[in-house]
Amino acid sequence: MIRSFLWLLGGAILGGIIHIVVILSLPSLAENTSWTRISALDADHTMLVLPAITAGGDNPLQLDPELVYGICKIDINEAPAFVQGTLPDAFWSVAVYNSDGIITYSTTNRDGIGQTIELGMFNSAQTQLLAQQQIEVSPNLLVVEMAHNEAVVVVRAAPPHDVMRPRFEAALAAVSCGPRP
Repeated sequence: MIRSFLWLLGGAILGGIIHIVVILSLPSLAENTSWTRISALDADHTMLVLPAITAGGDNPLQLDPELVYGICKIDINEAPAFVQGTLPDAFWSVAVYNSDGIITYSTTNRDGIGQTIELGMFNSAQTQLLAQQQIEVSPNLLVVEMAHNEAVVVVRAAPPHDVMRPRFEAALAAVSCGPRP
């Protein structure tokens, strides 16, 4: 009786371990991820305003149709990347995602920074140069130290009315993203 119980217990533990390993390895085996879909867009070091989502239309990134989205893919391997611009006086947010889809940094206009966004993304070596004051930056710059060299910056803005959507899209298109010239 005890021997049967031990076999059942061992089988349950082994089954649990296999189950956990399979569940945790599935995301790394996926081929069609958000990162690959965003990489297919032409958003390298430039702010790309995504087209408005229509009801019943294609929405591969599963975005909220009420918001205006701008995305920019950055690589800070050679130089730091900066996101700078003036956004409309309504709700907006900025999020920096790494290639695994994990948010590295996020802020909104409700954090007291107003309409102007000045965000600098640095790797650890560049952060050391920044601490030694070898990189000149604005005093209002929000500094983000990144663990990975590649990231996607997503800027979301919420126009209060659909009539204001073109103005919000123009403001997002005017946001600069990438290394300083």
